[in-house]
Amino acid sequence: MHSISSVKHPASSGEATLRVVFVGHVDHGKSTLIGRILSDTNSLPEGKLEQVQRACAAENMEFEFAFLLDALLEEQEQNITIDTTQIPFKTAKRNYMIIDAPGHKEFLKNMITGASSADAAVLVIAANEGVQEQSKRHAYLLSLLGVRQFCVVVNKMDLADYSEARFLEIEKKYRVFLKTLNLETDVFIPASARFGENITARSTKMKWHHGPTLAEALDAMTPMAPPTDLPLRFCVQDVYKFDDRRIIAGRIETGMLQVGDELVFSPANKTSIVQSIEHWPVIPSAVEGSRGASFKISHRDPSTPIGMTGVAGGSIGITLHEQIFVERGYVASHSKDAPIETNRFHADLFWIARQPARLSHLYTVRLATQEVKCQIVSLDEVMDSSSLERNPTKADQLARNEVGRLTIQTRAPIVLDNHDRLPPLGRFVLVDDGMICGGGIVYDGVYTDRGAIKSKNIFWSEGKITAQARSAQHGHRGAVVWLTGLSGSGKSTIAQALERELFIRAMHPYVLDGDNIRHGLNSNLGFAPEDRVENIRRVSEVAKLMADAGNVVITAFISPYRADRQRARSIAMEGNAEFIEVFVDAPLEVCEERDPKNLYKKARAGEIREFTGIDAPYELPVDPEIVVQTNQQSVDESVASILERLLPRLK
Repeated sequence: MHSISSVKHPASSGEATLRVVFVGHVDHGKSTLIGRILSDTNSLPEGKLEQVQRACAAENMEFEFAFLLDALLEEQEQNITIDTTQIPFKTAKRNYMIIDAPGHKEFLKNMITGASSADAAVLVIAANEGVQEQSKRHAYLLSLLGVRQFCVVVNKMDLADYSEARFLEIEKKYRVFLKTLNLETDVFIPASARFGENITARSTKMKWHHGPTLAEALDAMTPMAPPTDLPLRFCVQDVYKFDDRRIIAGRIETGMLQVGDELVFSPANKTSIVQSIEHWPVIPSAVEGSRGASFKISHRDPSTPIGMTGVAGGSIGITLHEQIFVERGYVASHSKDAPIETNRFHADLFWIARQPARLSHLYTVRLATQEVKCQIVSLDEVMDSSSLERNPTKADQLARNEVGRLTIQTRAPIVLDNHDRLPPLGRFVLVDDGMICGGGIVYDGVYTDRGAIKSKNIFWSEGKITAQARSAQHGHRGAVVWLTGLSGSGKSTIAQALERELFIRAMHPYVLDGDNIRHGLNSNLGFAPEDRVENIRRVSEVAKLMADAGNVVITAFISPYRADRQRARSIAMEGNAEFIEVFVDAPLEVCEERDPKNLYKKARAGEIREFTGIDAPYELPVDPEIVVQTNQQSVDESVASILERLLPRLK
């Protein structure tokens, strides 16, 4: 029996391989279409067509082109081929790769986890049944995952008597739906995969169609340019020791790296310089484990030169000048274009499990090589993926085939990007008990500047006492509770009351108050925007150290800029501390009425410049963990509200 990998493709025009995903409602002929195009382009392994035809004759069954795909996929499941979800074919112009095609029952899962790397898509709709829910759902997923290049094949035209009117009816209806997704294509193709009409040869039964065949439409599409011009993202898969070398192995998702580059490894935020780049053959494992396909590294042939450059799409190993601690899940980047490091992010999530997604249930988020425990903490909008009906009111669960706009909180730092900036680190799946339940994309994350390079001669000193040991002795984890709000909103009052409540519980709290910090550590800073940024940076570093010591650090700072608060979050998480943002919310007019230090009065009189809320902005928190409204809640009520959400996080 031949494997797909044994097919010898003749050299085409030299254009890059186009990765294309075929999608369609069950029984709309997707498998038949794939089998037909493999056959008509002579892309099948030698003797495969005859073998399947003989098998059908032996079983007294009518041959169907879908059986060709089934046979190829059966071989893949037996591990005869080199990849479980990729099938090559060719035209005279170029080579193609069909990705994530097998099985309608698993298609949504396959599409979420892999088809987002496609250059293009073929949407299949049966002429006899027309546009169905899955037809809409697949188009929505293409939109969600950013696949913008596609064509629509109206298949089974033989069951509609090759009617132009029926074709135009389906085209008109589907175009209206695609427009609601901001998707558009000029290519609708009437076809019969069963009889080979308009697949690779123009149909004589539908002379009214003056557009391209499917093969011509695919040849007109453009492969995605290698993402080498995007910021570097090197996702660590594992660390190996060979001879005296410590080799960090992984895949470059975007960008490129060279020997001599200084890399920042997130979430540890540790830096080192690339000493060498080594290339090995990638060997897929026979069985995909919970972490996905793994690979083994063989010893490098001494006659093979060590590379000086690694580029997007390459699986490589690197060695570093300084042997910093790095493990699976870390992401290397250049400091000027580092990813987002957070424990809270916004996402659009497509849910595919039968059991609804629930708030506060513990899931695992998989993103690149990272696996982190997480919870859905808010569900702000729900949409049906086929009807596109939206429910903007907050809900407590997400049903199958619904899309939720939501917020996810992780139990440990996670490294990611906004999907519209860097798709490879902007996609994720949620897993429950080993099963993929949904997939989504990240949006609205805040990037922070990590460009301030520390001296090459300064190294972080790891203590002998671990965070776990401190937590066991103190009875709670270290944390940073970041209170933000206008002057006069009640931050200091609530911080002191919260400190007392934690203290009487035999915990280790301490308040970092804005005025107290400016008496000493930050006495050399004014209130200009750049001074405010530095003020918050210094406070964040102090809070991190105190949380690293196992304390619950409560900060009370206006901290008016979102980027500064995001940076504070990132700094805290460098030490693996919990970070909880508390918005102490009070209207400006209420704060002015209180005005305990007469600051608003002076600002209105022009005696104080750049005063937040008057002539300097306050950027409202977009998604704080906790909100207290001090114009409606007493101090005790505010503290009780904070404790209710805070204490479970400190266990």
